Parts: sequence; C-alpha cells; structure tokens
Amino acid sequence: MIVQKLQWAGIRIESGNTRIVIDPLYNFPVKFGQPHEAMLPLDQYGPVDAVLITHHHGDHFDPAAIASFYGSDIPVYLPEGSLKYVENSELTNLQGVKLGETVVIGSAKATASYAADGLGDPQISWVVEGGGKKLLHSGDTLWHGYWWRMVRKHGAFDVVCLPVNAAVVQFPGLMPSGQPITMSPEQAVSAAVVLEAAVLLPIHYRAIHRPPLYTETLDIVERLEEAARDRMKLAILQSEDTLIV
Repeated sequence: MIVQKLQWAGIRIESGNTRIVIDPLYNFPVKFGQPHEAMLPLDQYGPVDAVLITHHHGDHFDPAAIASFYGSDIPVYLPEGSLKYVENSELTNLQGVKLGETVVIGSAKATASYAADGLGDPQISWVVEGGGKKLLHSGDTLWHGYWWRMVRKHGAFDVVCLPVNAAVVQFPGLMPSGQPITMSPEQAVSAAVVLEAAVLLPIHYRAIHRPPLYTETLDIVERLEEAARDRMKLAILQSEDTLIV
C-alpha cells in the first residue's frame, strides 16, 4: 500500500491496481482566507477509482474539484446523514453509507467507522484495507471512546491518519466554546497507541490559521514528536510525499 499526502486532510491510497482518495481539497473555503500551503490540482496526484468523504464540511468535501479533476460520475462515498446537505452537487454518483457498512473498490475495501464531529454534524472515519494492509483516516474527529471498539473489530492498524491541530473556532451564529473541535497532537498519539498503529500520519494542520475565526494550536510537530517518543513511529509528510506501508 502506498499512501500519499494531499493538502490539508487529504490522502491518496494505491493498493495493487486500486486508487482511492479521501477528503481531497482544491477549492479552499473563502471564509478562511488564503491557505498557508499550496492547493495543488488534484490530477497532479494521478487518477483514482473512487472518492471517500468523512463529512460534508467545505474543507473536506470539495464537489467542484472532484467533478473537475475526476469526473462528475466518479463514485463518491460519504456518510448517509450528509446526503441532505449536498443535494445540489454536480456529482452524479453520490452514495451514502451507514456506520459499519463496507464498500468494495477494486481489490480494496472501505468500512465506515466511528468519528465525533466537533460541530455535531454527521461524520465517519474510513478503514481501508488492501494488499494485507490496513489504514484509518479519521477526518477532523474529536477524541472519543470508540477507539477500543475499532481496534477490537479491525485489529491493529498499519497506519492511522489523524487530525492534530486542536482548532478553536468562533464561527458566526455559534456561541464560542473556547474548546478545540479537533484532536490535539497529544490526543492523536494516544489514539494511535490505543489503535495499535505502526505509524501515525498526522493530517489536518498547517493550511488554516485565521484567528479568531479559526485558531490552530501551537508547536504541532514538536508536540507530536515529544508525545510519540519511545511510543510509536511518526510520518510527518509534506503534500505530495509518499509513505510505503
């Protein structure tokens, strides 16, 4: 299995002749201003057979880019509860999945698993298996108590892609909580340990930091390295970098 990091929270997976992308982003949400990393054309990473989406927020689901770079008829799998939010999409092959449901994509399979959205919207993690390897992508989840269930069901993971920026937001119309809506570096490492992961690939950091609307936590890489020391392997990738699992 070859895992390639895309911008923000996206990854591309190659397993045998099967290519899958999760949460690809090109059209950066305007409300966040200019991104702090380059948004590269998605076809620069190569073709894909299917798209997996963790949730419908604009920094994880970019239907215009998916249609433009992969074609409007490409299979796109997302939480069943998200379908009502994307009814006017130009995509013609949207498929809602239930928690625990598995879809077969070429020689790989993807299972919708647990996640906890920081704003209370529908969200799932994706467990992708192929070629004897197993990967988890958890969107921008909060810490939750389902990690133990996940590892009991699926077994130890070869690589887990977990959010790490502990973002605190002040969105219009929402009472500010002062609490992070995604996991912190320390929580991501702890989750990876519980999941018995061989490698933690941190995602969901660097591109967005616009206080007070969206405030990313400080010293992410340093804190990851400190939390992971003597506990697990980190793969700190830049966009376009790859990891062979």
